[in-house]
Amino acid sequence: MSGLLQKFYGNLVKNKSARDVPQVSRPQGDGKNWLLAILIASVGISAAILGAREFKWLKSWELNAYDRMLRMVAQEQPDSRIVLVTINEADLTTTGWPLPNKTINQLLVKIESFQPRVIGLNIYRPGQKNFAVGLKNPQKLIGLCKMSTIKNPEIAPPANFPMQNIGFSDVMTDEDGILRRVLLFAESRDEKCNTNFSFASLLAIDYLKKQNIDYNFNQKTEYFQLGKTIFPSLTPNSGSYKDLDAAGYQILLNYRQPNQLARTVTLTQVLKNQVRPEIFKDKLVIIGTIATSIHPGFYTPYSADPKQPARMPAVLIHTQIVSQLLSSVLDGRSLIRYWSEWGEILWIYGWSLLGAGIVWRWRHPLSLAIVGAVAFGSLIGICILSVSQALWIPVIPPALAFLFTGIGVMGYTSYRTQQDSQIIILQVEKQKEAIEQLNTLLNSNTGIQDTHNHFDTEEKQTGDFLLGGRYKINQVLGSGGFGCTYLAADTQLPGNPICVVKQLMPARRDTNFLQVARRLFKTEAEILQALGKHNQIPSLLAYFEDNHEFYLVQQYIQGQVLSDELPPKSHKKGEQFTIQMLQEVLQVLVFVHENRVIHRDIKPGNIIRNEADNSLVLIDFGAVKTMQPPTSEKTELATVAIGTRGYAPPEQFAGHPRLCSDIYALGMIGIQAVTGIPPQELPTNAETGCVEWHQWAKVSPELVAILDKMVSYHFSDRYQSAAAVLQDLQKVKLSDSY
Repeated sequence: MSGLLQKFYGNLVKNKSARDVPQVSRPQGDGKNWLLAILIASVGISAAILGAREFKWLKSWELNAYDRMLRMVAQEQPDSRIVLVTINEADLTTTGWPLPNKTINQLLVKIESFQPRVIGLNIYRPGQKNFAVGLKNPQKLIGLCKMSTIKNPEIAPPANFPMQNIGFSDVMTDEDGILRRVLLFAESRDEKCNTNFSFASLLAIDYLKKQNIDYNFNQKTEYFQLGKTIFPSLTPNSGSYKDLDAAGYQILLNYRQPNQLARTVTLTQVLKNQVRPEIFKDKLVIIGTIATSIHPGFYTPYSADPKQPARMPAVLIHTQIVSQLLSSVLDGRSLIRYWSEWGEILWIYGWSLLGAGIVWRWRHPLSLAIVGAVAFGSLIGICILSVSQALWIPVIPPALAFLFTGIGVMGYTSYRTQQDSQIIILQVEKQKEAIEQLNTLLNSNTGIQDTHNHFDTEEKQTGDFLLGGRYKINQVLGSGGFGCTYLAADTQLPGNPICVVKQLMPARRDTNFLQVARRLFKTEAEILQALGKHNQIPSLLAYFEDNHEFYLVQQYIQGQVLSDELPPKSHKKGEQFTIQMLQEVLQVLVFVHENRVIHRDIKPGNIIRNEADNSLVLIDFGAVKTMQPPTSEKTELATVAIGTRGYAPPEQFAGHPRLCSDIYALGMIGIQAVTGIPPQELPTNAETGCVEWHQWAKVSPELVAILDKMVSYHFSDRYQSAAAVLQDLQKVKLSDSY
């Protein structure tokens, strides 16, 4: 409203008493509505997702995502403390299966001669009565048994071997058959496999005992400490698990890459003396079969990796467990950790809020897509990075919360936009009616004079009484014969924030005119309230009437007007600057025109470059200026039509603006940028009425064609939508020569 910005005038009576303070109408807070919508959407979606987790509907997705992230962790060096002696298919063609007792004892004696610290035999020997005969230190050897289950009976340990050197081999798999957690201790009620220690935990405890590192285990209090390292036990709701069978003492297995686990030799190589004895010295040696004909192995998070075998042999699983225990104690290698339930709830809710906030803040489709993609990628990256640091953070629930809350708020946005558009369209129709009535009244008898119609033309000064009972004038931004614009402080808000108060003086004060002017003012305020939801249009904070003068209170945009950047105050602008300027203003016009609103006074003085984010802000919509009387100033139209000479197209001079009238005005700004000549100084073609400007500009033919079409003399020859101009501008290829 350039009339509000430059031509408004008021004659408020000074030193009003408290009873004279006008009633200020404050627009219904869109921010509060949005905040409520965001809170409702985020809480509702988060609750639904948490409910889905409780019903285990997301369990498979979460576990699969965990597996994928685990596979992305960087490879570690093999565990140098462990040597694997494997029995493969080639070994079995020589020895047969089951391995003869003699072969087993021969292997154990030979390995013992290499002076390892501990030997673990991951082969069942329930019927062997001469197990480990010939060993000088049989206490170094750990054997195994298997506890009974509903489906399978127990497998007993070797008959002649002490139970304190026996560990159970049982492992835990999830419902999908994948082994992600391991059983370190369990209470056994079997007659023969009567041990509480797993094979892997017993190997690690015995290995560390040689370094005077002891353990502390209490099954009742679920506490296991090895050296200074505490291994927390899984609970039914640890991580992404829900209602997990957490019997015994279980932990998550922090896998090493399968092909980077430990040094490996074969049975045949050991028996034929094809290995160097020193590789076994003081090491933990684990012996077991990797032949799939004996046991297919277990599915692991690496089963989905095409570079890895579909299943991991049992001996490698136990080696993984031993390596995790040893490296956690001796190297400080992290255990897989996870947040508490409340931590995960806040994490999920936080991403839900973020999804809603992004949709609320960035409403342009391209900006929304870019920011949303960056945020979503950040979520994935954070979760992957966390798993690499052995912290399991949920990724599927927050991703769903982020996505669905964003969709929900987007749906609400669409609904509100449709509602706002309907309101604006209705107000625009009322506005047209009011303008027509004002035109009739102004043309019928502009000479009405009486004592009530007379008013002074004194502008308010700094230190005057409070406008509307709350706005203290700090500075006069602009003034003219019929209006003023003030920079004021809102005295009723903390910190007295700065705002812009625009004062409008109607042309006449007779009852009929004021009644129509009041209706026009109200419709204009409601239109501005709806348009102000765009972040490149100032928000309407309040509006009120006092002494037959009208006031709009708007957001203060700190920055410089575009006219300060354009010639003749600066050099000619290049093509890149001009295209970027046009695109940014056109994006605002797309929103404005979608609501059937015509700005009516687009010019460099009504475009501000926001100091906060460098964006161009469109100010001063002009319909209310029809309440002003005619003006003789050369820069303004000398009719009730609104616009600025040079920028306003012919149909606007005639009082019939169209949506493409704004496109004409913006095109003239673009021509001013590339020519350095103000529009009112450019010549026109006598035959076509079109502006002649080509000889003063050096731009690409594509941009010339676009600007020419924007400023065609007849409105039917112009672009009919801002979106169409944007589409053509995107096709312009910038060259260094322009």
